[in-house]
Amino acid sequence: MVKSKQYMGIDKDPKGAMNPTGNVIRDAWVFGLIPESETCAGWTVQGIESLYDKVYAEWDKYGHLASRLPEELRSRHERIYAAAVREARAKGWNPELGDDD
Repeated sequence: MVKSKQYMGIDKDPKGAMNPTGNVIRDAWVFGLIPESETCAGWTVQGIESLYDKVYAEWDKYGHLASRLPEELRSRHERIYAAAVREARAKGWNPELGDDD
Protein backbone atom coordinates (compact mmCIF):
# COMPACT_ATOMS: atom_id res chain seq x y z
CA MET A 1 0.00 0.00 0.00
CA VAL A 2 1.34 3.44 -0.94
CA LYS A 3 1.17 6.04 1.80
CA SER A 4 -0.45 9.31 0.70
CA LYS A 5 1.75 12.38 0.74
CA GLN A 6 0.91 14.61 3.68
CA TYR A 7 1.09 18.37 3.88
CA MET A 8 3.75 19.77 6.25
CA GLY A 9 1.50 22.51 7.63
CA ILE A 10 1.13 26.15 6.66
CA ASP A 11 3.45 27.16 9.50
CA LYS A 12 6.25 24.96 8.13
CA ASP A 13 5.71 25.64 4.42
CA PRO A 14 8.76 27.43 2.97
CA LYS A 15 8.69 31.19 2.57
CA GLY A 16 5.41 31.64 4.39
CA ALA A 17 3.24 29.38 2.25
CA MET A 18 2.73 32.00 -0.42
CA ASN A 19 1.38 29.39 -2.80
CA PRO A 20 -2.01 27.93 -3.77
CA THR A 21 -2.16 25.57 -0.78
CA GLY A 22 -1.38 28.39 1.63
CA ASN A 23 -4.06 30.54 0.02
CA VAL A 24 -6.66 27.79 0.35
CA ILE A 25 -5.87 27.44 4.06
CA ARG A 26 -5.90 31.20 4.69
CA ASP A 27 -9.18 31.53 2.80
CA ALA A 28 -10.64 28.67 4.85
CA TRP A 29 -9.69 30.67 7.96
CA VAL A 30 -11.36 33.77 6.50
CA PHE A 31 -14.61 31.91 5.90
CA GLY A 32 -14.49 30.07 9.23
CA LEU A 33 -14.32 26.66 7.57
CA ILE A 34 -11.42 25.72 9.85
CA PRO A 35 -10.10 27.50 12.94
CA GLU A 36 -7.13 29.83 12.48
CA SER A 37 -5.14 27.48 14.71
CA GLU A 38 -5.51 24.68 12.12
CA THR A 39 -2.27 24.41 10.12
CA CYS A 40 -3.45 21.39 8.11
CA ALA A 41 -0.26 19.53 9.08
CA GLY A 42 -0.65 15.88 8.16
CA TRP A 43 -3.51 16.49 5.74
CA THR A 44 -3.51 14.46 2.53
CA VAL A 45 -3.84 15.92 -0.94
CA GLN A 46 -7.45 14.75 -0.91
CA GLY A 47 -8.13 16.65 2.31
CA ILE A 48 -6.66 19.88 0.89
CA GLU A 49 -8.65 19.39 -2.33
CA SER A 50 -11.84 18.93 -0.32
CA LEU A 51 -11.07 22.13 1.59
CA TYR A 52 -10.43 23.89 -1.74
CA ASP A 53 -13.90 22.88 -2.95
CA LYS A 54 -15.48 24.38 0.17
CA VAL A 55 -13.41 27.58 -0.13
CA TYR A 56 -14.34 27.89 -3.82
CA ALA A 57 -18.04 27.59 -2.97
CA GLU A 58 -17.71 30.39 -0.40
CA TRP A 59 -15.81 32.68 -2.78
CA ASP A 60 -18.42 31.99 -5.46
CA LYS A 61 -21.02 33.76 -3.30
CA TYR A 62 -18.97 36.98 -3.62
CA GLY A 63 -17.85 36.71 -7.22
CA HIS A 64 -14.37 35.65 -6.05
CA LEU A 65 -13.61 39.26 -5.11
CA ALA A 66 -12.43 40.40 -1.69
CA SER A 67 -14.06 43.77 -2.35
CA ARG A 68 -17.48 42.06 -2.35
CA LEU A 69 -17.02 40.38 1.03
CA PRO A 70 -19.20 41.62 3.89
CA GLU A 71 -17.30 43.88 6.29
CA GLU A 72 -16.60 41.17 8.87
CA LEU A 73 -15.11 38.82 6.28
CA ARG A 74 -13.26 41.62 4.50
CA SER A 75 -11.64 42.71 7.77
CA ARG A 76 -10.69 39.13 8.60
CA HIS A 77 -9.27 38.65 5.08
CA GLU A 78 -7.20 41.83 5.37
CA ARG A 79 -5.85 40.86 8.81
CA ILE A 80 -4.96 37.29 7.81
CA TYR A 81 -3.32 38.22 4.53
CA ALA A 82 -1.43 41.24 5.93
CA ALA A 83 0.06 38.99 8.62
CA ALA A 84 0.89 36.33 6.02
CA VAL A 85 2.73 38.82 3.82
CA ARG A 86 4.72 40.16 6.78
CA GLU A 87 5.69 36.66 7.89
CA ALA A 88 6.55 35.50 4.36
CA ARG A 89 8.78 38.52 3.71
CA ALA A 90 10.55 37.86 7.00
CA LYS A 91 11.19 34.28 5.77
CA GLY A 92 12.68 35.52 2.50
CA TRP A 93 9.67 35.51 0.19
CA ASN A 94 9.90 38.03 -2.63
CA PRO A 95 6.69 38.72 -4.57
CA GLU A 96 8.65 39.69 -7.70
CA LEU A 97 8.83 36.96 -10.31
CA GLY A 98 12.32 35.83 -11.22
CA ASP A 99 13.65 34.41 -14.46
CA ASP A 100 12.73 30.88 -13.34
CA ASP A 101 9.13 31.71 -12.37
